[in-house]
Amino acid sequence: MLGICRGRRKFLAASLTLLCIPAITWIYLFAGSFEDGKPVSLSPLESQAHSPRYTASSQRERESLEVRVREVEEENRSLRRQLSLAQGQGPAHRRGNHSKTYSMEEGTGDSENLRAGIVAGNSSECGQQPAVEKCETIHVAIVCAGYNASRDVVTLVKSVLFHRRNPLHFHLIADSIAEQILATLFQTWMVPAVRVDFYNADELKSEVSWIPNKHYSGIYGLMKLVLTKTLPANLERVIVLDTDITFATDIAELWAVFHKFKGQQVLGLVENQSDWYLGNLWKNHRPWPALGRGYNTGVILLLLDKLRKMKWEQMWRLTAERELMGMLSTSLADQDIFNAVIKQNPFLVYQLPCFWNVQLSDHTRSEQCYRDVSDLKVIHWNSPKKLRVKNKHVEFFRNLYLTFLEYDGNLLRRELFGCPSETDVNSENLQKQLSELDEDDLCYEFRRERFTVHRTHLYFLHYEFEPAADNTDVTLVAQLSMDRLQMLEAICKHWEGPISLALYLSDAEAQQFLRYAQGSEVLMSRHNVGYHIVYKEGQFYPVNLLRNVAMKHISTPYMFLSDIDFLPMYGLYEYLRKSVIQLDLANTKKAMIVPAFETLRYRLSFPKSKAELLSMLDMGTLFTFRYHVWTKGHAPTNFAKWRTATMPYQVEWEADFEPYVVVRRDCPEYDRRFVGFGWNKVAHIMELDAQEYEFTVLPNAYMIHMPHAPSFDITKFRSNKQYRICLKTLKEEFQQDMSRRYGFAALKYLTAENNS
Repeated sequence: MLGICRGRRKFLAASLTLLCIPAITWIYLFAGSFEDGKPVSLSPLESQAHSPRYTASSQRERESLEVRVREVEEENRSLRRQLSLAQGQGPAHRRGNHSKTYSMEEGTGDSENLRAGIVAGNSSECGQQPAVEKCETIHVAIVCAGYNASRDVVTLVKSVLFHRRNPLHFHLIADSIAEQILATLFQTWMVPAVRVDFYNADELKSEVSWIPNKHYSGIYGLMKLVLTKTLPANLERVIVLDTDITFATDIAELWAVFHKFKGQQVLGLVENQSDWYLGNLWKNHRPWPALGRGYNTGVILLLLDKLRKMKWEQMWRLTAERELMGMLSTSLADQDIFNAVIKQNPFLVYQLPCFWNVQLSDHTRSEQCYRDVSDLKVIHWNSPKKLRVKNKHVEFFRNLYLTFLEYDGNLLRRELFGCPSETDVNSENLQKQLSELDEDDLCYEFRRERFTVHRTHLYFLHYEFEPAADNTDVTLVAQLSMDRLQMLEAICKHWEGPISLALYLSDAEAQQFLRYAQGSEVLMSRHNVGYHIVYKEGQFYPVNLLRNVAMKHISTPYMFLSDIDFLPMYGLYEYLRKSVIQLDLANTKKAMIVPAFETLRYRLSFPKSKAELLSMLDMGTLFTFRYHVWTKGHAPTNFAKWRTATMPYQVEWEADFEPYVVVRRDCPEYDRRFVGFGWNKVAHIMELDAQEYEFTVLPNAYMIHMPHAPSFDITKFRSNKQYRICLKTLKEEFQQDMSRRYGFAALKYLTAENNS
């Protein structure tokens, strides 16, 4: 009853307004139409003919008055539309009018009502229905190729996940590089209610390779044209995004705009905000044909089912073939072809308000798309300059972008309550394993770490390496955290071969590393270094997980299992390749030992030969590694014999032996139960011995450990009694597992441990 009363009051108020406004308007116009007591015509031509006092100033005033008249008339028409809507719907369905007014170029027809029913605050007193159902899946398509674009996609996805309230289905058209990177990332990210499907971009090249394209995006910049053919036939609609997009609102608001499409409208696009398609940027500038300013394709709403019925494939191909006869190539990739099609068929496009694609390239009209921060929806860094673009509010936009760039992605693993997620076998297995742990166990945190899934971004920087045809290539494998970053340049100078590094960083630290690497001539000159980011989670340093990640992503037959604090001798890469052939590593189970030494000096004149190293040993400048704190770790290397050795020699495994070795890439992984400090390498060497690897010391190889402050984990080991108790428990459990796996042969490890 209350709702009906409210509805009647609104109806009465609107009727009175409709009657009063025209009367007030014409009183205002009549009063304002006199100058010095004489009537003034609204027509400038008529004024010129009859008034001697005609000036440029008075002309501007009259033109302003005409504009005001048109505005009032437009308001009247708007009120009539709302009144007729209210009468047709009845009181129970009337909506409050709280929408903001934007410039006429921001939308097609009803842009002033675009956010009604979507944005909080535009609520109805009588309970309006949401435009997007609570658990409706939103489909997003992104074309992505290469290492840099993969990084950009992550920032885009973070901004979408941060605001979203609906399940998401990402359709990624990716080359083999991007698929490897992003498939691993999403698999380890484990975000609820997010599904990801990949489509092989390399298989689509033939569809668009016939189109010459000058745009920096290359052939991949044309692949949005073939989405109707690429995406599943039962997919009816999709939001298509460039990788350089940042969302500042819930993507469901954009998805809701599909409901505004009418008639044959099948493309939702924002007007291009630069003068590119106007053809006046420079002399002889010839852009592709476009409707007015044209449209930007950084954000597209595609009605796939209707496009297929319209034979979109045939439509864009015929248009492209015809235009290429005169234009010879595209300048803005798919955008040129989309605009040429729209020029011929303007009925296809629904013009989105421009805040759905605020284009931050130089010399754009982007500042007209917003009046307040709350107006921003989507920011598009569509300039090759990216964050260095010119805009008076660029600092604000840059900070918004950097917020998502450095935002902890682990915080986005939140459930969508009330929306059932698809069954994920990996997630279910993980939950089962965790449920079997005893939370009252004093070593629970150690045991839990073994099952923690760390978000992983492979090949964070460009990687390019082809192994030698002789199958002797060796990759140096290591892991590090932010406090060891300074070792990278030195290692690259000492080792010219491929390197695989796992870096344990937060999202913010990953960006610091990126800036550090991009500012280093040494690192940027090396394309054979694979940087794999494992994002921080939990309280322990997952040293063996990091080693496994670095080991898994090598492309050579052999790997040198090192640590980041060691500098290999100059020329070690070539020496190891020769040793691989000499010791027939391809056909035998051998672990080649590189003897380890250390210095306590931060500045060291690195020995260039074995003779020089022996001299420094005798002088006390160098020492055998950890001889003064952990002799057992490297004693079996037999340094006394190494001093005079000229040929490789075999040594036997002993308790606590942890040398640095070169092995085939198919060797066993490190055991993940060992985290932080203690037994992480010892357990691996024990496993190699159990699998009957021969330990062979190389007579002319060496590596030197450089000094550094104690790690956080070794400090915990030394100061925390429970830490040491748990480590001992884990050792015993590991040895029991070894006995179960390797039987009688593994008993020697228990005996050796008891005797040590």
